[in-house]
Amino acid sequence: MQYVITGRNIEVTDDLRNYIEKKFNKLSNYFNESTEIHVTLSVQRGEQKVEVTIPMKGTTVRAEEASNDMYTSIDLLDDIVERQLRRNRKKLIDRKQDRPSFSSIFMEDSIDEDAEEEPAIKIVKSKRFAIKPMDPEEACFQMDMSNHSFYVFYNSETDLVSVVYKRKDGNYGLIEPEY
Repeated sequence: MQYVITGRNIEVTDDLRNYIEKKFNKLSNYFNESTEIHVTLSVQRGEQKVEVTIPMKGTTVRAEEASNDMYTSIDLLDDIVERQLRRNRKKLIDRKQDRPSFSSIFMEDSIDEDAEEEPAIKIVKSKRFAIKPMDPEEACFQMDMSNHSFYVFYNSETDLVSVVYKRKDGNYGLIEPEY
């Protein structure tokens, strides 16, 4: 694995670099040697923040964590990334094994029913609403008025269904589909 460690408003010391590599080396069985792990350390308003981005084939694992101590943030982030990788690996295995094979059809009694299963995704609420054409600024205003963290709208400038959302830093983000 290759590490790309950068710091914003903080100098990345050898101790921090070694600690990050030690923590993420235990995840090496999920990656090959050419995998790049991008780690960004930053200090903002007294918060020690760590962001990790791991581009992989077909998906990207991304997580961030902030606390009062940089080493604590790294520890918390390590657990989050490991959980995401396990979940992603389980989904890939389940998808691959979803097709019934000859042996599984005739040997159904060999399946271990005591195996621990991850709970299935369950949608508990569904909502339908009319989408009216507006520009992104008006969508941000409507989102603030409705006290939601995101807002779906028909972008009159691009003729696409888009989403505006409120970021943790108080700014707004815009998501549009790419065709």
